[in-house]
Amino acid sequence: MTSPVDLVLFDIGGVLGSNGWDREQRMAAVERFGLDEDDFQYRHEETVGALESGQISLDEYLDVTVFCDDRAFSREEFTSFMFAQSVPWPDSIAIARDLAAAGSVRLATLNNESEALNNFRIRHFGLREIFPTFFTSCWLGVRKPTHAIYTRALGMAQAEPKRALFIDDRVQNLNPASALGMQTIHFDSPVQLRANLQARGVLS
Repeated sequence: MTSPVDLVLFDIGGVLGSNGWDREQRMAAVERFGLDEDDFQYRHEETVGALESGQISLDEYLDVTVFCDDRAFSREEFTSFMFAQSVPWPDSIAIARDLAAAGSVRLATLNNESEALNNFRIRHFGLREIFPTFFTSCWLGVRKPTHAIYTRALGMAQAEPKRALFIDDRVQNLNPASALGMQTIHFDSPVQLRANLQARGVLS
């Protein structure tokens, strides 16, 4: 028997909408702007940890990864394209909205993201009207799948691990949460997620 759930934590990219700046989005940018794929990927890997943990800004990241050379396009053009890759998934967001309307559990997000992109996606997906709290790597200073991000989120929410439910589309992010005693759902589709939440008694 699982414990009753007091807190439900949603990943954003891959659960509530498309990923923000994952490989698929980066490769689209490589093609659109004619970047050297290997060089860009190397520079990205060198800086993405600092970007998503809030140590550097998006402009600093772009200075290293894209605008290290003269370009035929502007920073504004690239940033606009970057943000445009974010697509909300209405069926998933509707589930979170239904949970918020029911008022039986507390809600928050738990995701890896840079501050600028995270703020844009929160607005663009309409998440401010659903979630009162956003536990994001750029503000917590640590990223999934390290244990620290989960323990910090639980501590700030004053939630018992066994009464917290974390939803993510990546098993590597769910395993550390499970190891800490949290309940987890591996997201596959909105239909599957709604059914799993109903089976746990979290959603009617």
